[in-house]
Amino acid sequence: MPGSRPRYAYLGPAGTFTEAALSQVVRPDEAEYLPQIDVISALEAVRSSTADRAVVAIENSVEGSVTAVLDTLASGSPLVMLREVLVPVSFDLAARPGTKTDEVTDVAAHPHAWAQCRRWLAANLPRARHWPATSNTAPAQLLAAGEPGLPFQAALIPPPAVRAYDLETLAPTVADNTSAVTRFVVVGPPGELPAPTGADKTSLVVHLPTNRAGALLEMLEQFATRGVNLSRIESRPIGDELGRYSFSIDAEGHLSDRRMGEALMGLRRVCPVVRFLGSYPRADGVVPQVRPGTADANFADAERWLAGLRAGRAG
Repeated sequence: MPGSRPRYAYLGPAGTFTEAALSQVVRPDEAEYLPQIDVISALEAVRSSTADRAVVAIENSVEGSVTAVLDTLASGSPLVMLREVLVPVSFDLAARPGTKTDEVTDVAAHPHAWAQCRRWLAANLPRARHWPATSNTAPAQLLAAGEPGLPFQAALIPPPAVRAYDLETLAPTVADNTSAVTRFVVVGPPGELPAPTGADKTSLVVHLPTNRAGALLEMLEQFATRGVNLSRIESRPIGDELGRYSFSIDAEGHLSDRRMGEALMGLRRVCPVVRFLGSYPRADGVVPQVRPGTADANFADAERWLAGLRAGRAG
């Protein structure tokens, strides 16, 4: 990216939570913002070199992982995560000026937004029908355009989008969980890793060695025996046939940590596919607890001891 402004692909249009995450990474005057119609397009923009980086949502504290992102990262040409960003999530019910709440029969919302507001909707708009949107601000853009014949009268959108698109708030802060947070990641092509900070994550995709009893345990033991804690693990279908799954994993630590490197070497020995998705700083800054015997110094001491035995020195 030297010599020009870096290009960042993100889920648009303007006003999305993804744009809020992107603004934490780089200001609009420092980079070229490239809005995309969906998260897959944002990631593919990096693969095609249309963008230098992508910022995509990967996990929500209420709805869990964004499976489209997990699956896109698990296949295709390699991409790696370089940083994560946390964004608080809330929604307003908004409409064109003059719209009354009792006139609303249909509401547009991204599926995650609808899920995060389902209890409020059941209590206040029990008969409202859901019109799925591609992003949290796509319906705001349609409402603001004033096009006749829209199938919805209101939308669940981020509060800043209400002002950005000159809409009117019918009900503020309608999300069921006021502490909801979405985790976003900055994704780029493979290259030099972010330096270790002591509070890092390493993300992986791993296929089990065989489809037999104990195969999952064999994979997990590669982490457990080396003192690597997993902060997230979930299965995703590989897609070639029923019953075959891969595991998407976030592990505490950096690739440069001896315990993490040893764990990855163990996985490489016993698992047919190990896809490295990056080592990057944790957004919350939490430092993992290193179990006694698994610090870098312990691995180095054990290697010296073994080298001495092989050289004929007494243990």
